[in-house]
Amino acid sequence: QEPLVESGGGLVQAGGSLRLACAASGRTFSPHAMGWFRQAPEKEQEFVAGATWTGNMTFYAESVKGRFTIWRDDDKNTVYLQMNQLKPEDTAVYYCNADAAPVHGEWKGFGSWGQGTQVTVSS
Repeated sequence: QEPLVESGGGLVQAGGSLRLACAASGRTFSPHAMGWFRQAPEKEQEFVAGATWTGNMTFYAESVKGRFTIWRDDDKNTVYLQMNQLKPEDTAVYYCNADAAPVHGEWKGFGSWGQGTQVTVSS
C-alpha cells in the first residue's frame, strides 16, 4: 500500500483548533474506508474518526463527536481531520490508515501506518 504522511500536529491551548492532513505519496488512495486513530502515552491506540470511500458517510468516537470533522479530498489525495474545541485529553500521536473498517462495531486499521503527528493540548 501507498505510504502515508500525516501532518498538521502541534502544541495548542485547550479550546484551540488544529487541522491534520494525511496524504498518500505516489499513488491515489485505494477504494477503502479511511480512518484516523490516536495513541496517547501508556494507552492503547483508539479510533477517532472514519469516512467511507465515497466520503458520504462519516463516523466518530463519542469523545470527539461535535468537535472533530473528517473529510477526504480525492483531487488532492488527502484526508483531513479538523479538530476544534481541543481538550488536554486529546493529546496523542494521531495516525491515519487508508484501509479502515469496523469489526464487530470497533474500527480497525488494516493498511500501512504512517509516522503519525503529535498533538499536544495544554490546559
